[in-house]
Amino acid sequence: MNTSAALFLSTFALVMALGLQSQFVNNGHHVMAFANSLAIGTCNLVLLKLAPDASGVEIAAYILGGPFGIVTSMLLFQRIKRLIFRLGQARTTRSKT
Repeated sequence: MNTSAALFLSTFALVMALGLQSQFVNNGHHVMAFANSLAIGTCNLVLLKLAPDASGVEIAAYILGGPFGIVTSMLLFQRIKRLIFRLGQARTTRSKT
């Protein structure tokens, strides 16, 4: 993988993880927030290794990853929220029987 792609993907993943982290924390999902913190740290490490030597194209890839990442996190959290709701309903139904 070339540096431009790695910078785009790591920024995309970092911003997506940060967006999800905000939702996990605000909605009290402790385990998800804990696990997601590992992804945030990993993405930061990649960025800290690659960004200091970035060229113009690589900087553009870095900048473009963020907007796509935040929109993806917003869409992804809606799906996660529905899944969590369904799992909670299933657990509630089982405990009533």
